[in-house]
Amino acid sequence: MRHVQRPSLEFHAIPAPQLSVQPQTDLAAVYDIRLEPADNARLANICGPFDQHLKQLERRLGVDIVSRGNSFQVSGPSDAARAAGEILRRMYMETESETLTAERVHLYLHDAGVADALDNDVDDEVVVKVRRGHVRGRGANQSQYLRNIFRHDINFGVGPAGTGKTYLAVACAVEAYEKESVRRVVLVRPAVEAGERLGFLPGDMAQKVDPYLRPLYDALQEMLGFERVAKLIERNVIEVAPLAYMRGRTLNESFIILDEAQNTSVEQMKMFLSRIGFSSTAVITGDITQIDLPRGQRSGLRHVIDVLRGVEGISFTFFDSKDVVRHPLVARILDAYEAHEEREGGGRDGQRE
Repeated sequence: MRHVQRPSLEFHAIPAPQLSVQPQTDLAAVYDIRLEPADNARLANICGPFDQHLKQLERRLGVDIVSRGNSFQVSGPSDAARAAGEILRRMYMETESETLTAERVHLYLHDAGVADALDNDVDDEVVVKVRRGHVRGRGANQSQYLRNIFRHDINFGVGPAGTGKTYLAVACAVEAYEKESVRRVVLVRPAVEAGERLGFLPGDMAQKVDPYLRPLYDALQEMLGFERVAKLIERNVIEVAPLAYMRGRTLNESFIILDEAQNTSVEQMKMFLSRIGFSSTAVITGDITQIDLPRGQRSGLRHVIDVLRGVEGISFTFFDSKDVVRHPLVARILDAYEAHEEREGGGRDGQRE
């Protein structure tokens, strides 16, 4: 029987810098890992094209990985860094007989029982870094929304217009692309409008949908610049698609934003959620008080809140008028409408029986 040499790991834990005189309870760690035997083909296999496999581990575990030949250094929160080191060791053993893929790395993370290692304190400020500056959540709900997007693969942002749910989702998509955590950004919207149909508008399908995705474009151009956004759209790195075009697809290594989700049917929402592939993040935004579906048709967003709320790996963030960051009158207008609908015995919910 041929002897297989196991990769060796050397662990060196160092205390995190302390900013107070309270007793130290958490550790940052630096783990030095040497993978033996040194084999260039296997090392290229474990790192992946352009180090994509290492970046996938960094993103999911919240660690930093530096590689030099067959030596790897993992730094970050102690538990997460140790988990990353163990996964690297297991992956390297597998490279002897198989070619690793993003899907396979995802399964290693799943088998290890590792959740996204972003266990920041609830009071910590959440900052999204984009090329033209930093985007911060305003208030507890926006901060929790950003934290949820970093931690979960599928996220729902539900609330009235002006609460920042779409803008913050775009900021997270831009950061993920800039960090090469995803390969493309997909912007999706149901082709439902109040009082008019997309088919009556001039142009091809992309041109018909473009005007309705203008808030997403505006946010992208603010964060990336007009010319860069145009080039990324031309290269199909940023993809715009009606919701109906998602059928039959599987979106891997993508950041997908479904906007105006209150106008999806129950069947469309189920179809969309089943498109999510490996190493992808989906953010679904909508306002259940502004549904434009035909009378009697149930909103997929309302339905999915009942079906998936509490399911592990899926987050829901609910905004209200206090989270509106537009003109102060907007919050008062929304409150007035809500009070009027309650007096009238319910609102426009697309669910009339």
